[in-house]
Amino acid sequence: MDSSSFVSAIVLLVLVTDPLGNIPVFIGLLRQVDPARRQRIIIREVLFAFAILLFFALFGQKVLRLMHLTDTSLGIAGGVILFLIALKMVFPHAEAPADLPVHGEPFLVPLAIPFIAGPSAIATVLLLVSREPHRLWEWLGALSVAMAISAVVLGFAERIAAFLGEKVTQAFERLMGLVLTAMAIEMLLAGIQKFVLQLRAV
Repeated sequence: MDSSSFVSAIVLLVLVTDPLGNIPVFIGLLRQVDPARRQRIIIREVLFAFAILLFFALFGQKVLRLMHLTDTSLGIAGGVILFLIALKMVFPHAEAPADLPVHGEPFLVPLAIPFIAGPSAIATVLLLVSREPHRLWEWLGALSVAMAISAVVLGFAERIAAFLGEKVTQAFERLMGLVLTAMAIEMLLAGIQKFVLQLRAV
């Protein structure tokens, strides 16, 4: 197992699932929920998100073949999606978590989908597996670690928010957005390079 790429996969998956950026959202949506149930809800939603991403990791290739999509197009599309997500992290829009609609206890939507297992996370999982399918177990391990990190961060969301403060949390979020931007550009350039090589081979 290549430890560097394994760690890189974990970092990438943590960035796209964005547990730190989801802290205000989770606090806002769970504010009206009984504090005794919040931890169980967070664990449940993380498990839902993990199951969804696991499905795409195991069966994503069949879905791509069914839709006649190539690894090259997925790489370019994944780079574009990650770039757009990174821009939102660097330049967040003004949407207060308290303004999000709350109707009873959240279930699957919107916490598991799309805040954890969103389009960028799904595209990232598909891209990792499609590039090197023989390393499937490595990617599943990275996904498991990333989901565990999300569970821990979101489980301590209120304490982390109180400890760091809003300004520090926003600054860290933008720093992570900058890192994700660089990774998205690298992914996009790799997809374009592969496409150019395919054109030359024709």
